[in-house]
Amino acid sequence: MTTTAELLQGAAALFPDEVVTSAHVRHLELPDVRGKFALITLDNGLDHTKPTTFGPQSLANLDAAIDQVEREAGDGEIVGVGITGKPFIFAVGADLKGVELLGRREDALAIGRGGHDVFKRLSQLTVPSFAYYNGAAMGGGVEVGLHCTYRTVSAALPAFSLPEVFLGLVPGWGGCVLLPNLIGPQRAISVIIENSLNQNRQLKGEQVQELGIADAIFEGADFLEQSLLWTAAVLRGELEVVRPHIDRGAAWDQAVEHGRAVADSKVHGAAPAAYKALDIIAAAKDADLEAGFAAESEALADLIMGGELRSGIYAFNLVQKRAKRPAGAPDKGLARPVTKVGVVGAGLMASQLAMLFARRLEVPVVLTDIDQERVDKGVGYVHGEIDKLLLKGRITSDRANRLKGLVSGSLDKAAAFGDADFVIEAVFEEIGVKQKVFAEVEAVVSEHAILATNTSSLSVSEMASQLKHPERVVGFHFFNPVAVLPLLEIVRGERTDDSSLATAFAVARKLKKTAVLVKDAPAFVVNRILTRFMGEIQNVIDEGTEIAVAERAIEPLGLPMSPLVLLELVGPAIGLHVSETLHGHFPDRFTVSPNLKAVVEAGKRGFYLHDSGKPELDPSVLALLTQGGTALNEEQVRTRVLDAVAQEIGLMLAEGVVAEAQDIDLCLITGAGWPFHLGGITPYLDREGVSQRVNGKPFLAPGVASVPA
Repeated sequence: MTTTAELLQGAAALFPDEVVTSAHVRHLELPDVRGKFALITLDNGLDHTKPTTFGPQSLANLDAAIDQVEREAGDGEIVGVGITGKPFIFAVGADLKGVELLGRREDALAIGRGGHDVFKRLSQLTVPSFAYYNGAAMGGGVEVGLHCTYRTVSAALPAFSLPEVFLGLVPGWGGCVLLPNLIGPQRAISVIIENSLNQNRQLKGEQVQELGIADAIFEGADFLEQSLLWTAAVLRGELEVVRPHIDRGAAWDQAVEHGRAVADSKVHGAAPAAYKALDIIAAAKDADLEAGFAAESEALADLIMGGELRSGIYAFNLVQKRAKRPAGAPDKGLARPVTKVGVVGAGLMASQLAMLFARRLEVPVVLTDIDQERVDKGVGYVHGEIDKLLLKGRITSDRANRLKGLVSGSLDKAAAFGDADFVIEAVFEEIGVKQKVFAEVEAVVSEHAILATNTSSLSVSEMASQLKHPERVVGFHFFNPVAVLPLLEIVRGERTDDSSLATAFAVARKLKKTAVLVKDAPAFVVNRILTRFMGEIQNVIDEGTEIAVAERAIEPLGLPMSPLVLLELVGPAIGLHVSETLHGHFPDRFTVSPNLKAVVEAGKRGFYLHDSGKPELDPSVLALLTQGGTALNEEQVRTRVLDAVAQEIGLMLAEGVVAEAQDIDLCLITGAGWPFHLGGITPYLDREGVSQRVNGKPFLAPGVASVPA
């Protein structure tokens, strides 16, 4: 029979570029504890910005360390074993760079079994084992700790998650089986399914302890020291850890059904990972760990060989790597300092921007508007949002007071913006209004000040055309809600200079936004694609297709919401305005729906009523619609919509709206919530053969969607 060491040795050849994690064993004396304590430290030898991962050789190193402590425990030389990570990092899971290159199912299965074989040894030692989550812990990093007898967590821990479902996998080294048996299925499903499908939401140290994953929590400054003192108390018998009773009756089944409902609402059955994870959690009710581990390994093998993982890793690499090196961005050394920000407008979007600038840049921010009532309302909104952060414990009272002191309002643009380095407008989306605002601002700001526009569809070059210094005007297009969506489309006008553009990118970085350089083209990237997408949906409805059929046709994509619910979120009036703008530029491809126009003119906020908690078509809206006699089925609708999107993306790339197709995907993932499991729109269109059919070639070179960007 193949041993674990042999299994891992064979797999190591498939991971030629593995950044190997070592597992150092050292022996400690704990206070008033007879016998030594063995501490294993995971370390890849790189600085704290390079996370520790588990490839085959790394697992083999941990296996060898456990060999050592197992012998020492058997010989009575040690009384316990602990495992921790290098500073700031515990471990962040499997080496995905290698996993995505596996070409045979048996190799993928070997990786799953190898991880189980190593990790479960920590639970089989003859002495207690302790995991000390000192820093970021994800995936396999979380799971290795779940196999231990006890766990502590640092209060400073910034990120803790089981993100596998987000990427198209399942927690496959014990997570699906051990976590529900530790904290109950409802809480486990929250971590494994809900957090993953909510854009890979991370837990902080305090949440890890509150969920019951960790048995104790200590401050980051002396975390390991305090954890070892706590360990000593446990080993001396002075502390007893009491775990909650786990209900293995109907409550378990109800939790799993809730998880399926969450998965349905997020991916609509279009991605298998969440459902496979839920199947394993459902079976874990009987607490047969070995059967559960075997099911995890089989599921891992299936998913590693499927397209979803490749897509998920492609998307992950976009947001983790490409986003940090924006294509086409000027030398950051050209950026000018920003010590004060002006915001023209005090409506909801402008107020959200003021809040973001104050919180991230920590510089004075001044709002202006046409009357004092609007200004006061905008400043009041920001102060209210700061109070909410204080109530949630996310900022201290001192920081809340400092932030409030940074945000003010004024009706006098000269006084407000005279010493500002960066002024952004967020006024009505009409070119004449914006040109007038910029002319007024240019008259009072210094020559080095950047003038930014939050326009969603208008020409930045035209906006700057009447100014004395058009070279300092940039597009700075945020997405609503500003605090949630990461994307920031940075638009270079015809005369924007490198220094202004570099300053815009530097500001975006401080705002912690994903900045993508975009050509000054109608509606830029996200709104152009979504408007074409929505336009085809509206067209088929106008022509006679039932609304329910048009909505269901898109479900296989697993988008976060249906097209008409998205329209409701955006606002029908805004949707109509953007479609009219694009129709003016491209009348052959972008239509203006007469039915949408009727809905807007009637003052309707959308097509649905939400009184019952479940969206239902509004009869008063249906009464406004005039439809033709051509009804398509779901497949026909889906084909038509995807063909239109593929055509538009092909044209945008030919126009040079962005540098590459990857930037289209990055924009849709971070600005429109496009699902990770699709890997972005362009690899999906490639896999489905749509791009070849419409444009005669795929968007991405072979292998791009499965290799780090």
